[in-house]
Amino acid sequence: MPNSKKDIFSIGDPDNENISRRDYRIAWVENSFTPEQESKNYLSSNFDKKKLRWLFFGIFFIFLVMLFRVGYLQIARGEEYRTAAEDNRIRIQAIKAPRGIITDRNGNVLAHNVPNFLLTFTPADLPEDNIERVTLIDRLAEILEINRDDIAQIINEQPGQSFQSYLLQEHIAYEKAILLRIVSQELPGISLQIDTFREYNADFTFSHVLGYTSKISEEELADNPDYLYDAKIGKAGIELYYEDLLRGVNGKKEIEVNSLGKESSIVSEKKPETGKNLTLTIDQSLQQVLGQAIEDTVQSSKSITGAAAIAIDPNNGEILALVSSPVFDNNLFNLGLTIEEYQNLISDPKKPLFNRAISGEYPSGSTIKPLISLAALAEGIVTPQTTILSTGGIQIDRWFFPDWKAGGHGTTNLTKAIAESVNSYFYLIGGGDEEFNGLGVEKIRTYLELFGLNGKIGIDLAGESAGFLPSKQWKEESKEEKWYIGDTYHLSIGQGDLLVTPLQVASYTATIANGGTFYLPHLVKAITNTQKNTTIEVLPTIIRNNFIEKKHFTAVQNGLREAVISGSAVALGDLPVTSAGKTGTAQFGNKGQTHAWFTSYAPYENPEIAITVLIEGGGEGYATALPIAKKGYLQWFQTGLVDNPLDVETEKN
Repeated sequence: MPNSKKDIFSIGDPDNENISRRDYRIAWVENSFTPEQESKNYLSSNFDKKKLRWLFFGIFFIFLVMLFRVGYLQIARGEEYRTAAEDNRIRIQAIKAPRGIITDRNGNVLAHNVPNFLLTFTPADLPEDNIERVTLIDRLAEILEINRDDIAQIINEQPGQSFQSYLLQEHIAYEKAILLRIVSQELPGISLQIDTFREYNADFTFSHVLGYTSKISEEELADNPDYLYDAKIGKAGIELYYEDLLRGVNGKKEIEVNSLGKESSIVSEKKPETGKNLTLTIDQSLQQVLGQAIEDTVQSSKSITGAAAIAIDPNNGEILALVSSPVFDNNLFNLGLTIEEYQNLISDPKKPLFNRAISGEYPSGSTIKPLISLAALAEGIVTPQTTILSTGGIQIDRWFFPDWKAGGHGTTNLTKAIAESVNSYFYLIGGGDEEFNGLGVEKIRTYLELFGLNGKIGIDLAGESAGFLPSKQWKEESKEEKWYIGDTYHLSIGQGDLLVTPLQVASYTATIANGGTFYLPHLVKAITNTQKNTTIEVLPTIIRNNFIEKKHFTAVQNGLREAVISGSAVALGDLPVTSAGKTGTAQFGNKGQTHAWFTSYAPYENPEIAITVLIEGGGEGYATALPIAKKGYLQWFQTGLVDNPLDVETEKN
């Protein structure tokens, strides 16, 4: 090996064709170091080629993983993340449809909508920083004048990342609403919105007819997923029955929001469709007169627990008035009842929420006698001229079934039997005796069912009851007793296990008044679509007609007219129009208590209104129920209310 620079240059001369370039490089490198530099420490490699290779593969693998992840996020889940990002900027906001308006038959507004300021929050837009959130809650508590803990609880109950708006408070006063409108622009996730809530213009006499709206429950929302979570829906009365028409169709708008979740622009909008307006068959003035009369009666006596009155047009089934007492304030439900207020309502022993007019079931008393008469005439058991001798009652074996009048009514035909409510006449035509064949329980049931008893008639209100007609089979199965002739006697005069509703009595009275056409009673007269500016009139629906000969109805009408001329309803004799009617006194319980009934129609020759009144625990029908019906007639025929004390010397049922 050369050991001098000269040797290096001579050996490493690139022009020397005998030496390769590789040998030259090696020689040059080897001879470029001093002996110290040629030591092992200086000449050994600082890198392990195997480790270097593994390092390279590691970096390459990490790069591949990152590349795959970026591709997955961009391609496989790119649409999802783009949508999420867009949702942070674009929101779909529901626009609630105004509820339809309800008016009476003359256009008087009974239920409408009024503005409602409400404060909402969007959980996902609220500050994440705890200090900022506490500051926001404190500011709201100060303005709303409510406990901050209540606000915090409402917020904490909702999912933290939800973009749904939740209610903080509604029915905010106008002055506070203006302040909140300004302040909320600086409060992330807080919005002031303008909605509507239901208001009832009519007095409390309409509470059972109109019903009320209230916030949808979780169970109702599960059954109706197309509703908004905070929707107010009909819970009773017309509001419930016609919910699908009154509610309308919600609109929506697509909005762009800023970093605070505030609307910055509207991308698109679909207007809501207002609910349909309903015109009721009810006459407001008549409703108020009858309602106030029965309310006064209920409040005047501790023994009277409730009352109901119904007025109906015999020519088409339109309900002119439908009242129940005690009443309640349906506006309380729209403003938000406290738990204590609601408990007071449902625990009240007089049951103010109970609609007695359609849901109450009572023994009919003597108001059933016109139907027993029609059945007997139709079956040929009697004619209008058939007479019996009333001597004070009928003796069957060891049981005695009395007339209400001591000593009886003497010779009695159909007209007198109805006019004076002669029990013994109806005992015989209903149950018969050893010498007289009566209808019997099965035929009585058949005819009563033709007039709508023992079943729901189908009025357009929720909660209608069916009443009850006893039978031999029912008694044997439920009471484990056989059916006796006394049971048929009791059924024939509206006692025993028979139960009817005031609506059923009003309906069959209207059917008698018009001569045999059984109309479906209904409360809606017309439906108006404000979007299309169209109105649909509700036409009368005939349930049944021509099922009993016209002449038989005429015979019964004569008896009802005679009741006003000389019988139990003489107090109607001074009305400005002719009338016909039937009183009833129905025993219940075991303490000698009675319900008071009166059912009637006018004018007698050409009926245009039938009125039925029931007073729970009211005593005699002529004394408590009839005067209320009379007030209704005076109002309807526009003569004004007058004081006309009754002067009835004898007790009539």
